[in-house]
Amino acid sequence: MLSINEHSISYSGQQSIGELVATYKPEANLFILNGYPVSAHTAISDGDSICLICKGETPTAEEMDSLLTARHTPGIQKKIRAASIAILGLGGLGSAVAGAMAKIGIGKMLLSDYDIVEPSNLNRQHYFVDQIGMLKTRALQENLRRMNPNTSLDLIEKKLTEADIPVLFGKVDVLIECFDDPEMKAATLRTLLSKMKTIAYVGSSGMAGFAENNTIRTRTIHPGLYIVGDEISAAEPGQGLMAPRVGIAAHHQANQALRIILQEAAGRTK
Repeated sequence: MLSINEHSISYSGQQSIGELVATYKPEANLFILNGYPVSAHTAISDGDSICLICKGETPTAEEMDSLLTARHTPGIQKKIRAASIAILGLGGLGSAVAGAMAKIGIGKMLLSDYDIVEPSNLNRQHYFVDQIGMLKTRALQENLRRMNPNTSLDLIEKKLTEADIPVLFGKVDVLIECFDDPEMKAATLRTLLSKMKTIAYVGSSGMAGFAENNTIRTRTIHPGLYIVGDEISAAEPGQGLMAPRVGIAAHHQANQALRIILQEAAGRTK
């Protein structure tokens, strides 16, 4: 038995990828065998998982999922596909976290911000010059759709209050805090501790400037609650927020959320 673009096909005998292509997708010119690109001459074996892709063609939802499954393995991708996250704040951290999570095929994202894209954002945030003036939620939605059109996106376009957080985000698997505002950081963590006792949390603190890479770390502050950053550096004259270090922190956050979803890191229980 073979899996070809997530369809099970009976198999016996010896064939190459090229021979399968002629039967199942003649226009294909990119071949993924068990998660790795191969040539048309590659021999196949019973039990192989194969993705046949035509370069330049937008994959269907099924084909996209097949490709991600081949890259990540079926058990892992099933958990990712079933998961939901919330990202609060869509600046340098949040826009990068969202991109990473879209690329791995997360099932659902709740994206929260009420601000617009400004010229000063472009040095570190994942937007484009022609998106200046757009709501960040709409601009990021546009960009994420180009990365992975199959992730479900819900947009929250309002200034959050502490009372809003459990109502809007009480059903996600992981809440990722990416605010610039210290008061909202504190309010979010306070709400998680008091009213959202089953939701895992990945927050942020300290990533300004261009200091040593490895001072950005992920620290457990409570079971299922994590803080990413050096917990010291703040934006100030001579030490601005810059794409490389902010990006390191953002990908710490994204990877920690993934580890929680895959149960490689502790979540939260009642």
